[in-house]
Amino acid sequence: MPQGFSQPGRPHRVAVIVDEGTNPFEVGVATELFGLPRPELGLPRPPYEVTLCTPTPEVRMNHGFFTLTGVPGLDAVDDADTLVVPGRPDNVVPRGVAVLEAIRRTHARGARVLSFCTGSFALAEAGVLDGRRATTHWQWAETFRRLHPKVLLEPDVLFVDEGDLLTAAGSAAALDLGLYIWRRDHGAEIANAVSRRLVFAAHRDGGQRQFVERPVPNVPEESLGPLLEWAQERLGEPLTVAGLATRAAVSPATLHRRFRAQLGTTPLAWLTGERVALACRLIERGEERLDVVAARSGLGTAANLRARVRRETGLSPSAYRRRFGPAAGEAVRV
Repeated sequence: MPQGFSQPGRPHRVAVIVDEGTNPFEVGVATELFGLPRPELGLPRPPYEVTLCTPTPEVRMNHGFFTLTGVPGLDAVDDADTLVVPGRPDNVVPRGVAVLEAIRRTHARGARVLSFCTGSFALAEAGVLDGRRATTHWQWAETFRRLHPKVLLEPDVLFVDEGDLLTAAGSAAALDLGLYIWRRDHGAEIANAVSRRLVFAAHRDGGQRQFVERPVPNVPEESLGPLLEWAQERLGEPLTVAGLATRAAVSPATLHRRFRAQLGTTPLAWLTGERVALACRLIERGEERLDVVAARSGLGTAANLRARVRRETGLSPSAYRRRFGPAAGEAVRV
């Protein structure tokens, strides 16, 4: 079964393991992203169905703020299409055997496995990350390397997609990864609708830096907000980094520093990402002429459009249209 798809006729099942000491915020992220009804999306049935599961009948979460009872045991993972493993603060303490076995058997049968923040420690301890790329919270990077040297750690990114294994760097990056999952499963238009409800950025590339310096600007004009809004309204025009710098009345070097400090990326990478996202939305809305999509999104040529869309989504524009365009009809993309 392809990653991200459930069996026909039912929602995609998401199981969330809540272990002793699990961080409540990341459990909340999982339930907010995948567990709430979203009638505004106009889908024929709920796209996801969430089940919390625990290794024991009663689990105290981080610092004892919450105690979780009355939920299924770890057998619930056996029906999941996606498994989510949130983090916990005591990462040098071994996970329970039952939790590790649940992760192993879920991965072994081909389900998608996600970790939020330091949940990657549990995936590594279970052995499913050996020889694979992964990330974790930057504060725990050295500890992770020491405990799990077989994992190819990428400590300075928001999230890593290894297909069947996806790891998010921190609690907020869990939202980025969750929206990425929505985009991968349902396309850019629906992911944007979910992000609007969350009042959260619709798209931050996984390769962006984890730690972004956000000093209080000396003057309001140093904020990139007005420039980003201006550029988003003109993506089809021949925008350049030099042109953006001129619009912001700064040098290209200063603009580059501000993008790094405020967004954790470069002006060119941000601009390209916005153009690809627009191209995907145009394809979803039914535009079939690739040269038109390329021109309206600012990607220039159909060849560049094909390369950029494939790099971002893993699909060619035609495959993306078949999966997310109007011709998909009532097919449930979960």
